[in-house]
Amino acid sequence: MSEALLQPEPNKPSRLRALLAQGTVMMPGAFNAISAKIVENVGFSALYVSGAGISNGVGGYPDIGFMTASEMATQAGYIARSVNIPAIADADNGYGEAVNVFRTVQEYERQGLSGLHLEDQVIPKRCGHLDGKQVISVEHMREKIAAAVQARVNPDFLIIARVDSKAVYGFDEAVTRAQAYLDAGADMIFPEALNTREEFEEFARQIKAPLLANMTEFGKTPYLTVKEFERFGYNIVIFPMTAFRIMMKSVEDSLRVLKAEGTQISLLDRMTSREDLYRLIHYQDYESLDASLATQFSDKAPGG
Repeated sequence: MSEALLQPEPNKPSRLRALLAQGTVMMPGAFNAISAKIVENVGFSALYVSGAGISNGVGGYPDIGFMTASEMATQAGYIARSVNIPAIADADNGYGEAVNVFRTVQEYERQGLSGLHLEDQVIPKRCGHLDGKQVISVEHMREKIAAAVQARVNPDFLIIARVDSKAVYGFDEAVTRAQAYLDAGADMIFPEALNTREEFEEFARQIKAPLLANMTEFGKTPYLTVKEFERFGYNIVIFPMTAFRIMMKSVEDSLRVLKAEGTQISLLDRMTSREDLYRLIHYQDYESLDASLATQFSDKAPGG
């Protein structure tokens, strides 16, 4: 596996489109570059950048829109460029009106993302699996989607419309909005916080378009497998905070042991070794690059 930062994949959006044509794509959430490299290293073909993961992990904020568009794009860019697999990212509600969405898409695309999703929530937004959400009008969201489509440079960059209205106005309204968002140019629909297996199946039956399912933990959605989502007709299944939550619990448990014992010796078998870390980040490749750059002209006298 080549090091992405030295030999980047030239067109990851088109690679993502090719993956989607082959079947349902499973995307674990990455919350920083090293977690993205682990996702790639264990064999996943694509990954997801969670807004909650960035808000919680970078800013220490709840997922209610505190991170700005530039902050989110920058962090998502570090993640996307660290790997050679495609990454899509959360873009909340576009961080403003249609003209703001236009710039958001430009920034995400420049940072190396292969797609993003926009939600139809008001500003400030709420986590999709919390109560008390409010949504904008259908026409307002259609304007944002049209702006997103117009802004992208690579036509393979994926524009995903997230429908948050099910919790506000019910299932039928979510279906109506989904179709309106497709008509405005969205490539894919993301129905957020459906409550039952039957709702996911029925949504896919009514909306004949590419679909994304969010298999988050401790939310409103029951635990379904990727195979089940694939059978229903979903093209992407994201696991936005799975690795993040495991990381938090592991760090907390380990620090309690360290505090109690005053040494990390009993924790060594839980750690990634220095050798494995260096292999993951391609340390040797960078040393080789440094050596080759240093010796290119070392045998030539100044002015020679």
